[in-house]
Amino acid sequence: MAKQKSIFVCNSCGRSASQWFGKCPSCGQWGTCIEEFAYKTEKATPLVHTLSPSAHAPIAINDITTTEEPRINLNNGELNRVLGGGLVKGSLVLIGGEPGIGKSTLILQTMLHLTDNTVLYVSGEESSRQLKLRADRLGIRNANCYILSETQLEQIYLHAKTIQPDILIIDSIQTISTEATDTSTGSLSQIRECATSLLRFAKENNIPVFIVGHITKDGAIAGPKILEHIVDTVLQFEGDQHYMYRILRANKNRFGNTSELGIFEMQQEGLREVSNPSELLLTHHDDMSGIAVACAIEGVRPLMIEVQALTGTAAYSTPQRSATGFDLRRLNMLLAVLEKRAGFKLAQKDVFLNIAGGLRINDPAIDLAVISAILSANLDLSIDTRTCLCGEVGLSGEIRPINRMEQRIAEAEKLGFKRIILPAYNAESLSHPSQHIELLPVRKAEEAFRILFAQ
Repeated sequence: MAKQKSIFVCNSCGRSASQWFGKCPSCGQWGTCIEEFAYKTEKATPLVHTLSPSAHAPIAINDITTTEEPRINLNNGELNRVLGGGLVKGSLVLIGGEPGIGKSTLILQTMLHLTDNTVLYVSGEESSRQLKLRADRLGIRNANCYILSETQLEQIYLHAKTIQPDILIIDSIQTISTEATDTSTGSLSQIRECATSLLRFAKENNIPVFIVGHITKDGAIAGPKILEHIVDTVLQFEGDQHYMYRILRANKNRFGNTSELGIFEMQQEGLREVSNPSELLLTHHDDMSGIAVACAIEGVRPLMIEVQALTGTAAYSTPQRSATGFDLRRLNMLLAVLEKRAGFKLAQKDVFLNIAGGLRINDPAIDLAVISAILSANLDLSIDTRTCLCGEVGLSGEIRPINRMEQRIAEAEKLGFKRIILPAYNAESLSHPSQHIELLPVRKAEEAFRILFAQ
């Protein structure tokens, strides 16, 4: 009879040990050790490898023939873009996000639109009746979409063999268990075994599989890190539940680049694709101080975003520094540059910064817009609504060059901006300067301030 044994596994990297550990020897994380129970069985006789050498003979790379990977059009432009042009047959796609962000809604809505493909939607969290109510709320009907409420992986394979679906959906991987391991559902071993089995199923049957995964409180996908190495594509669904916008990013994609970005708007009828997010992210304000428009690049898409700032006299001995959608450490650096290089005293000022629309921007090109918005709020002087800014600010106050300048200028021109303040180096290296928008090159932050606040 098999004996039960206890093993200790790192929740971050998946390392296992026979004894408890406080700090993982592999990844160095503290407090990630959890206890799992497994069954110790007798050692099996090792298999004798009888394959002939020619079965897996090495092939010269020049002799390997390749063809374009066949893809399934998901009838969703944003999701197709992030996946690299569609869903590759036989691929394993993992999509993660916070609870309630809209992962299941996105997948179900997309699958219901595929009337020419047979879809098997397996839910381990919701009943068939709940999914039917959600489909009715979305207002979409599809006779080729089959719903299955099951948590046993072997039973899922039996139903898949009967239905022969074109696409398989697993929602979610943390609720699925397999008989290959005796640990509890949702444990690291179960998640790893189920993901490996689903990968084998996808490759052998040439059926693409979508896996929905939970995330931890740190924002990482729950389960061992090897889960992200097993799958072909890792998608991250982001957004604030209090805002209407959702962003779909590709953290890993074996069949496309990871610089693409999909933007959706959450509505009562489901998720709506946002083809031109710049127009929605900009509000029509009338000469209000503390607002600057920046031209950022998210993935490969240019976005015109609104940077809002507010300053006030500190009520306590230590001034407050708060940033929403922007790196707080970088904000502190930019404030130091304003005080040291530009001569503006902000040491006794509370500074609050917000990126409108609930977005989180990491593009350093919005530095110039950030310090301009802060200075606008401090001086109570408005910035012309027809002017946008882009440029990285260095520690000496210089405006450093940025990439994809022509895309940024084209986006500003399309949205009707009349002037754009940009780094001087980028202005000199433009191959085709625009004729419909005025280019204002600057080398120092002070030059931009003179242009914006000239009386």
